[in-house]
Amino acid sequence: MGTKYLAILAFAACILRSVAATPSLSLQKDARHGVIAPKVVIISMFSLEAAIWPEQLGLYARNITTPGLSPEYPVVHCDVKGEVCQLTTGEGEINAASTIMAFALSRHFDLSYTYFLIAGIAGVNPFYATTGSVTFARYAVQVALQYEIDIRELPSNYSTGYIPQHSMVPETYPGTVYGTEVFELNAALRDRAIAQAKKATLNDTAKAAAYRAKYDYSPANQPPTVVACDTATSDVYFSGNLLSESFGNYTAVLTNGTGVYCSSQQEDNATLESLLRADSAGLVDFSRIIIMRAGSDFDRPPPSETAAYHLLEASQSGTTPALKNLYLAGVQIINDMKGNWTDYKHGIKPDNYVGDILNSSGSTTVMDFG
Repeated sequence: MGTKYLAILAFAACILRSVAATPSLSLQKDARHGVIAPKVVIISMFSLEAAIWPEQLGLYARNITTPGLSPEYPVVHCDVKGEVCQLTTGEGEINAASTIMAFALSRHFDLSYTYFLIAGIAGVNPFYATTGSVTFARYAVQVALQYEIDIRELPSNYSTGYIPQHSMVPETYPGTVYGTEVFELNAALRDRAIAQAKKATLNDTAKAAAYRAKYDYSPANQPPTVVACDTATSDVYFSGNLLSESFGNYTAVLTNGTGVYCSSQQEDNATLESLLRADSAGLVDFSRIIIMRAGSDFDRPPPSETAAYHLLEASQSGTTPALKNLYLAGVQIINDMKGNWTDYKHGIKPDNYVGDILNSSGSTTVMDFG
């Protein structure tokens, strides 16, 4: 590596060390404008998810245009006290990572004690949940970070075209990892969030129920509930029995059999990686993250439909109840945080490992995967 590039790397490292050592420096410079220290930040991914919060929670009281956020969603919305804020990342892993990192580095916010409620709709595994159900994840797994062979060129003994990196066969542990493959969140915080969410009376619609009835097993054909299960991140919007089963198996492999795949989305591992790096710089606390995903559609078809029809043409009608239930469950969690801040302020202590597959946070708790 040339001297020029070494100098650049050294300069970047110096800047990061400076931010980590004095996390309040930029806040002091901007104090005259009023730095906001939210109790909770709601993270939405696109407009439909974002629209359910501001008016009902009074989040248009303070609107902060923040450099580095998505050009589609450049504003963070907060209530008058700055206790609850909401931002929108844009869809997909690149948008999520870029937005969250820019937000974490913003001069306008002190996120030292902030909880992050990732709240979005998702595909849902009909063997573990149904449309409208609200799921809470302990693990987020980046399922599409693998080798891929077109299924038309697969060896006859391969069950899927996805093969873990530096491995020879599908659904085995990867020989090489990038560090973003698996994140584990605070299980004690998740359990408290679930307990609050279960206080909500979840919404349902006749159209969503009619589509669910096409499945001849539960919980697919049952009303929405609150479910503890895990989430799969992929920029590939996948659908069908074979892909969904393969990614479910891969989730189990990467979590040593403890993860249960039930929701699919396009952003969460990217969001978590940015928050983990911000944690390393002393800007946020990675143990204060909740992933809440509501099922808007099934990840595989009912027996009467093909995978193509299910993905491209079927009217599953799950988006409306999913969005309503995100709010109904989420507001219970937010109200608990605001009403019991003395419990939350210094953190809900985890009793499990919290972090990534590389233990980047330096946790002394034994990692239960990897």
